[in-house]
Amino acid sequence: MNDQPENPSPPLVVRTEHLDPVAEAWIAERCEFLAAAPDDGAFESVATRIAGLVVRTYTDVNEALLDRLPSLKVVARAGVGVDNIDVAACRRRGIEVVHTPDANTQAVVEYVTALLCDALRPRVFVQEAIDQTAWNEIRSEICAQSQMNELSLGILGFGRIGRRIAEVAGAIGFTVRYHDLLDIDASLRAGAEPVSLESLLEQSDVLTIHVDGRESNRGLIDAALLGVMKSDSILLNTSRGFVVNESAVADWLTRNPAAQAVLDVHANEPFTADDPLIQLPNAHLAPHLASRTTTAMANMSMVVEDLWRVLEGEQPNHPAPAPE
Repeated sequence: MNDQPENPSPPLVVRTEHLDPVAEAWIAERCEFLAAAPDDGAFESVATRIAGLVVRTYTDVNEALLDRLPSLKVVARAGVGVDNIDVAACRRRGIEVVHTPDANTQAVVEYVTALLCDALRPRVFVQEAIDQTAWNEIRSEICAQSQMNELSLGILGFGRIGRRIAEVAGAIGFTVRYHDLLDIDASLRAGAEPVSLESLLEQSDVLTIHVDGRESNRGLIDAALLGVMKSDSILLNTSRGFVVNESAVADWLTRNPAAQAVLDVHANEPFTADDPLIQLPNAHLAPHLASRTTTAMANMSMVVEDLWRVLEGEQPNHPAPAPE
């Protein structure tokens, strides 16, 4: 008679959104692995066995989903923000939440720099031979109104991304100011000047937003704050769509045709035809691209390493911060 216990079955990990193939292969070598969305029949058929859940941006890990997952031990967010995860509800149930806090910093900083160039340095490419008259007309029409070293860049939120943007913008020549809830040591400011929120908006030719997903940041940029901004200023948002009141931004752009809003994130993704910004010529709406580099996507996907640490009974390297 064999008294040896049978080998326990490996834990089941399910990912609900895209992961880098290397990360998928890494976790699949260590456990049972399945790709399925919460509304799929395949997900429902294994829901009671799921020990690890890997999500990105569009899977809401809320009480309703958690009720379906009695064996869940860890939720891994392949990204930085955990706005789509009820961290408090997870922790009450003894479920750990992990994320990748620095995985896409470089990608977002590069993207913001590109948006600054788009907004401030208009350019056109000639696709065919043209005569001297057309050549001269193009050159007379395309002329930037200001150089970056003549402008003030305001950074709302001075975390990893905000501080790196301060370094880049300062090197280009911007006067850089920032506002943050925390007192940032002078050695970490990259020469940026701390100011109040209202002063930041009043003084900035360009405002770039990099705040976290705490509840108090919902609708932070409202009509009152927009009202103190310069009539020809540029608003960039690559943080969270809910930080700006989109109706207020639409009214501000309508009243200030020289102003611009460049928004990579939106209250609803995808936005619909009734979005108040979609028809405005000075609103530029991108489909959430800031972190879309091959390197950043791979870095975020390797959250599976922390997920596996939790399933192995170890402490994760990057637990999600407790909700405010």
